[in-house]
Amino acid sequence: MATKPQTQVDLVILDNRSTVRKVLVITLFLNLFVMGLKAVVGFSTGSLSLLADALHSLTDSANNILGLIASRFSSPLPDRDHPYGHQKFEAVGALGISAFLGIACFEIIQGAIERLIGTSKPIQISANELWLLLLVLGVNIFVAFYERGEGKRVNSPILIADAQHTMSDVWVTISVLAGLIGIWAFSWQWLDVALAFPVAILVFTSGWSVLRQNLPWLVDEMAIAPEAIYEVAMQVPGVLNCHDIASRGVVGRQSFIEMHLIVDAQDVETAHHITEEVETRLAEKYSPVRVMIHVEPPAYQSDHISYEARS
Repeated sequence: MATKPQTQVDLVILDNRSTVRKVLVITLFLNLFVMGLKAVVGFSTGSLSLLADALHSLTDSANNILGLIASRFSSPLPDRDHPYGHQKFEAVGALGISAFLGIACFEIIQGAIERLIGTSKPIQISANELWLLLLVLGVNIFVAFYERGEGKRVNSPILIADAQHTMSDVWVTISVLAGLIGIWAFSWQWLDVALAFPVAILVFTSGWSVLRQNLPWLVDEMAIAPEAIYEVAMQVPGVLNCHDIASRGVVGRQSFIEMHLIVDAQDVETAHHITEEVETRLAEKYSPVRVMIHVEPPAYQSDHISYEARS
């Protein structure tokens, strides 16, 4: 016998896609503005690190477009074709951001190596161009904090991941700006190439962080330790034992729990009330969560809490 797969708590699922799309459209236009300024100043000065930074900002804009596409298909509400919801579409979008960051990292390193082994004209930069870059930095900081704040408010992984990327762009711009100030004030031409490598490391680190945060969702990694679920279930009166516990998803975004429950009940109605109480307590601790319970009679015996390898 299986109980209803979700409690009343689970039925209240908020669709935040309209807010996500609004934030992505706003940041898209701001990122295009930033990218344009960096590209103009980069070409006028011949700065490799600034052109690499413009490439990084190009990925910001591409990520916004990718996020809009992912948000279009990432409804949290289940339907006939997607009975477990559509949240993985947002995780796929976040992985696309990671891929863009990898491309940017490769381009930066390639350009720096070419500059080291070749010859290039000295970089010429004016005070007005430095002021433009300070404006760019201010816009980047605003976008990062605005997007991260909205992402946390509506619990959107695509906004949080994109804010992570934009924050890496802030540090890239700070590094590049410091190098250009050194070139403008002291004619330290070597700073441009020297800073290109730390920029690449920052980009790679940001991409790896996004990848690490979203892979568990896509590969159905365990979301909640079976022992923790077992402890909650065993506190419910009438529960004799529970075993074969499995979970997936991401706690706080959407998780799914399955378990076999041995109950002290001689009729279906009593067993139903016990399992409903188990579901309610799990929902209070791990919401949003959907719970599926297979009920077994008191005489059933099993000591396998999880699906780990058995002898």
